[in-house]
Amino acid sequence: MSDDLIPQVADTFKLMGDPSRLAILMLCLDGPVPVGEIALKLTLSPSLVSHHLRLLRAARLVRSERRGKQVFYEAEDHHIRCIVADMMEHAAEEAGLDTGRSAA
Repeated sequence: MSDDLIPQVADTFKLMGDPSRLAILMLCLDGPVPVGEIALKLTLSPSLVSHHLRLLRAARLVRSERRGKQVFYEAEDHHIRCIVADMMEHAAEEAGLDTGRSAA
C-alpha cells in the first residue's frame, strides 16, 4: 500500500469510529434508505442524521439519490459492505457470538 493512502484510510476509520455514523452506515448496507427512516430507527434527529450523512458522503462511504422530495442513501460499493461486515464478524468473534457466517 502506498504511504500516501495511509492518512486517507486512517480518516475513513476515524469516521466509522463514531457509533452513530457506524450505525447509519450499517443501515445503508442493504440498499437505499431515506433520512427519515434512519432517524426513526436510530432515534436521532433528522438534522443530526443529515450531518453524519454529509460526512459519510464526503468520504465516499455512502451515495445519495433523490426520489421526489426524499433523499435515499446507500453504501457506496461492495468494498464498504465488506469492511463493515468483516469488522462486525471480528467483533462478534471477540465477544463469543455466532454471526452465522462460515469461515473461509
